[in-house]
Amino acid sequence: MAEHCYYDVSNIKKYDKDEYPDFFARFYDLIYEHIDIGIESEMYLKKIASVKGKILEAGAGTGRLFCEALKRGADIYGLDISSSMINVLRKKLDEKYHNRVLLKDMRDMNLGVTFDLIISPFRVFSHLLEISDQIKALECIYKHLNPAGIFMFDVFVPDLNLLLNGLDNFVDFEGEYEPGQKIRRISSTRVDLMEQITYYNAKFEWEENGKLYTGEWDTRLRYFFRYELENLIARTPFRLIGIYGDFEGGPINKNSKNFIIECKKDF
Repeated sequence: MAEHCYYDVSNIKKYDKDEYPDFFARFYDLIYEHIDIGIESEMYLKKIASVKGKILEAGAGTGRLFCEALKRGADIYGLDISSSMINVLRKKLDEKYHNRVLLKDMRDMNLGVTFDLIISPFRVFSHLLEISDQIKALECIYKHLNPAGIFMFDVFVPDLNLLLNGLDNFVDFEGEYEPGQKIRRISSTRVDLMEQITYYNAKFEWEENGKLYTGEWDTRLRYFFRYELENLIARTPFRLIGIYGDFEGGPINKNSKNFIIECKKDF
């Protein structure tokens, strides 16, 4: 029987929404290549391709989108608040591109450069729990846009069943990260309906060098409703262009799983 080892996350606060543990960042791409069908990536890549100037990805993570945009010739820069995610991204890049990736917080970044397009894909905005932080981020992003610049981001449409019942040890990924080396992720959630906060627990189990490793991490995510998003944008200098119900720009309807928000800086 393989020796069972518990991954040390004692240096991470129990609900540290900013820092992903190393094991989470390590397996992030593998898991999301399987559970994410990539429609959102293509939407953002099409938007990026339509822009001639500089682009910023606020919340670049491990670079699933960033690297592809760079490969396609985009003048793109990326930032993330998580050092573990940025470290994975930098390992993918030629050293000459390292200066395009920054360890920064989009709530208080001061980059000294402006962009024609800023994006925050893959529900990055859900990590901003407080309204004050959401407005700080939006105002900071606004300052980093050129006139007529666009900001786009997406968040989940709340699922009533998940809000009421949560998840209990749901295996959302199981496979191999290397030949013969198995990994699985087990997710659990509970929801504070009054605070609109989902408490998310991710447990990883993987085989390595004849041992079975376990790593567990807790974080919190904010969920949003349509008119809440409209009112949030209205409290900033942005002009709301639209809130879409899918990654093809369709209207919101009963089948929508995501809100895609597009805003513009007019002046």
